Amino acid sequence: MNRIPGSEFFGKQAKEIDSFTENRHSFTMRLDHTHSDDLALKLAAIASEAARLLRSMENALIEKQIKDDGSPTTAADLAAEQLIIRRLNEAWPDVPVVAEETSSNVHAEEFFFLVDPLDGTGDFLNGTGEYSVNIALIQNHRPIAAAVAAPALGSVWIAGTKARMSAMPEDGGADFDWREVKVRRAPEDGLVALVSRRHGDIATEACLSVLSIGTRRMTSSALKFCLIASGEADVYVRCGATMEWDTAAGDHILTCAGGSVVGPGSVPLTYGHEDRGYRNGPFAAMGDTSLAPKLDLPVAAA
Repeated sequence: MNRIPGSEFFGKQAKEIDSFTENRHSFTMRLDHTHSDDLALKLAAIASEAARLLRSMENALIEKQIKDDGSPTTAADLAAEQLIIRRLNEAWPDVPVVAEETSSNVHAEEFFFLVDPLDGTGDFLNGTGEYSVNIALIQNHRPIAAAVAAPALGSVWIAGTKARMSAMPEDGGADFDWREVKVRRAPEDGLVALVSRRHGDIATEACLSVLSIGTRRMTSSALKFCLIASGEADVYVRCGATMEWDTAAGDHILTCAGGSVVGPGSVPLTYGHEDRGYRNGPFAAMGDTSLAPKLDLPVAAA
């Protein structure tokens, strides 16, 4: 990948933050379902560290480049990804990391990580604050631990066996204040649907048209999954193209909060599809799983 303007400055900043916490993530933790809550806490610490790095870059003059798929990338994306991969490799040196910017072609094994270091780059550049850091640990095609950090909101959501959220400690410490989150039951009328600020398509509108939508709330990045998990909204449908690192962490958080993320036929999403470049098909995320049979998702992404 071509060097991004400003990367030298932000690389130096990342090194300075890195030197402050160089031993924080040096131990190895066993990867399995019995340790999923501990794994989620570990991912929260890594995601929060990357979130603080991104937050420090928000007001800088930063240029973007357009990738082959038409999406933007910046020095901030690369700096955050470099930090996250380093932390994951320190803790689990033999586990592959599939990450959007520099490791999108890595081979997935039984266990692997899916990372989006800056989900919502356009919002980061435009100052809306609706961007996130997404990290998920996958085992046998489904997430078992996840963290989503929202730097501008100062919040982080996690899931192992249960979904929780906390404010991010301002001092960069480990003093999280976790509280459990749960989805809400869908109201008979007036569902709150979350729609992408920058993406829309006819197929998605067709799916939503069968539901009694009362409010459409524009929200970007994986925050949509977290808002549904926290009982603040009901449904998010996406028939356009997305990648596995966009959805895996939010999928697990929402599922552990009592909701679900399903594809055509109400089948849960699976991860690790290297053969299709880690692309998702159409999906619906919902708090109340009774909504699933009402949705007729297309087989292929729009």
